[in-house]
Amino acid sequence: MELQSFLPYQLVVLAEAVSRSIAQVYAERFKLSRDEWRVLAALAQTGTMKTRDAALYATLDKMQVSRAVGGLERAGLLTRTIDPDDRRNRILKLSASGRELLRKLVPMVEAREAFLLEALEPEERDQLESVIGRLIDRARQLERQG
Repeated sequence: MELQSFLPYQLVVLAEAVSRSIAQVYAERFKLSRDEWRVLAALAQTGTMKTRDAALYATLDKMQVSRAVGGLERAGLLTRTIDPDDRRNRILKLSASGRELLRKLVPMVEAREAFLLEALEPEERDQLESVIGRLIDRARQLERQG
């Protein structure tokens, strides 16, 4: 097997390169970890969410979410309250400071994303989205099969 042509390897290399290029914005300018950024981005889209849902939404494990939420709470970027339906769980919500940070941060990361996607023609972008979706579906099918 040639590692450089192995699909999982190519995808990891691509994901890491893209992730690092985006991380330059949230890590260097805003002092956020990757996990903190993912939790903030999830909350930006949903408004509020349960801690366990943040783990699924941001593709992080419970410990990663716990650390990220702790850091974001200490920084005053989110609040967490007890979930009345399950007292072991917490409800996460962006604070005013968190919303303000995202107001500044999101256009910057979107600009980076746009720059990356400019390498592709519009049809190629559509194809990429379709291909990624089909590969995710196929990988999940294999996961379910064991």
